Amino acid sequence: MPAPAYALIATDLDGTLLRDDDTVSDRTRAALATAARAGARHIVVTGRPAPRVRPLLDGLAGTGLAVCAQGAQLYDAARDRLVWSLTLDRELAEQALGKIEAEVGQVHAAVDQDGVDGLTLIEPQYLMPHPTLPAVRVHRRADLWAAPISKVLLRHDALSDDELASVARAAVGPLASVTMSGPGTVELQPHGVTKATGLSLAARRLSAGPGSTLAFGDMPNDIPMFGWAARGVAMANAHPELKAVADEVTTTNEEDGVAQVLERLFG
Repeated sequence: MPAPAYALIATDLDGTLLRDDDTVSDRTRAALATAARAGARHIVVTGRPAPRVRPLLDGLAGTGLAVCAQGAQLYDAARDRLVWSLTLDRELAEQALGKIEAEVGQVHAAVDQDGVDGLTLIEPQYLMPHPTLPAVRVHRRADLWAAPISKVLLRHDALSDDELASVARAAVGPLASVTMSGPGTVELQPHGVTKATGLSLAARRLSAGPGSTLAFGDMPNDIPMFGWAARGVAMANAHPELKAVADEVTTTNEEDGVAQVLERLFG
């Protein structure tokens, strides 16, 4: 068969490949299978840490690799191991939180621990944006730093996500990178780490490059990935910042927007 126009399909999960009930529709599975038969490979690129991705990969025919934790982890599902992982220095994370709180008052924090069995730890007043995802509530902030972490998640009682992210970027400087990956999800991650840095390393292992990569996403954390890939497709439910840099806007995740584009490109 002739080489496909796009050899690598990179998809975000929440708000993009997944429907709101955390499932992948039959139509989307069929479209990914059609693309695979044409020679394209699929890789998940998500803010979720590896332990929160593993159950979803079982039902997806892809490369067996997933870029997780906003680009800080490359997970090999077939072997249930991390190919590589970057952690956020816990002292720097604590300093960054202090600088943010000096500007806006108390924030509520959570962390994703490193490793294939890492836990999500949340402070007493932190509300999980995805109630279906497992988390362990701790008694005090110091407990968040008990083990190496891949990122910190932040929420504020009064500020919007956009406002909190803007303040956090100005406050933390080079201590960490700040991104927004979903409603109620402002995050601190290792400085310089993005979905683009993670995807580029993963693509190299797959002998793929940006010129043959098609990317799908819905939030500002997908902007670097869109900048790296040849074509970026935003969902209709995407954040305005991502739509502004997208090459195309498809329908919503509930309407199988990823599948609609793949059906057009791969038949």
